[in-house]
Amino acid sequence: MFSPLRLRRAAAAAAVLTAVGSTTAATGRAEMYAAPAAAPELTAATLGARYQAAGREIVRARDTAERVHDGGRARALSALLAPGRRFLSFDGRGRGRAVEVIGDLERADRVAVVVPGADSTLTTYDSGKFVGGGSWALSRQARDAAPGARLAVIAWLGYDSPSTRSLGVLTSSRATAGARSLDRLLTGLHRTNGRARLALLCHSYGSVVCAKAAHRVASLPVDEIALFGSPGTTFGSAAALRTPAHVWAGRSHGDWTRYVPKVRLAGIGFGKDPVSPGFGALRFDAGTGPHSAYFKPGSLALRNLALIALGRDSEVTHA
Repeated sequence: MFSPLRLRRAAAAAAVLTAVGSTTAATGRAEMYAAPAAAPELTAATLGARYQAAGREIVRARDTAERVHDGGRARALSALLAPGRRFLSFDGRGRGRAVEVIGDLERADRVAVVVPGADSTLTTYDSGKFVGGGSWALSRQARDAAPGARLAVIAWLGYDSPSTRSLGVLTSSRATAGARSLDRLLTGLHRTNGRARLALLCHSYGSVVCAKAAHRVASLPVDEIALFGSPGTTFGSAAALRTPAHVWAGRSHGDWTRYVPKVRLAGIGFGKDPVSPGFGALRFDAGTGPHSAYFKPGSLALRNLALIALGRDSEVTHA
């Protein structure tokens, strides 16, 4: 049986996680959006076709949003159609999925995949607090740090991100499904550009997704994994991920996840804290910002994440 102390700790973890309010509202019209057409398998030869197919799906979803007067979604999708933006895939159903490429994927020496946490939706996609806006900030920071580096950044809203108002945020079920989708992306990226080394930059609940994916795809050229703002990963140590990648962990001093009890009982919670010494990750300095500010321009967290994405480990500031 579980001790009263452990049960209280599990209950405290659930209470803290559920108390964090969602910054987004439900779309309210998710059932109005059509399933995307089948796209070809991701390879170098099909890359252009993938971009075109995703663009058509965004236009179709934008038109639907306008027809049903879903104003927030219509504005967000119009922004995704700006000249120069390219997407590997798009799905307007539910909270939405979108996988954007920033940079030259075919010629990149390095590819950084940004994996978001809870409350990620199409409506908030371009906010600096979420995966699209954060990925663009990362790309600009990396370009400033290393103007000649050939880095492509993937903004990966490629799984059903849970709401912090839902029970799904307390368990790893969404992360397990997300890890399978992330594995497929990584395999496709390797087919598209077999020379590039891969980095995973994983925020909050996304760190659970990345840990599960890394445990499954040790054969792929992932050499950097950064877990930041993490509630835990369900693994007891970096070694338990069984990955040859450098595993980094960081938490800003203003991040509320420091107060989440790092326990896992009966499938609830995510276990050991990645920034704890016993986890065995390389600790990077994430500065002083809140949970939503790791990609804030000018921040120490963004500087270090860009260096990790570039594979310039010796320049990363350690915590």
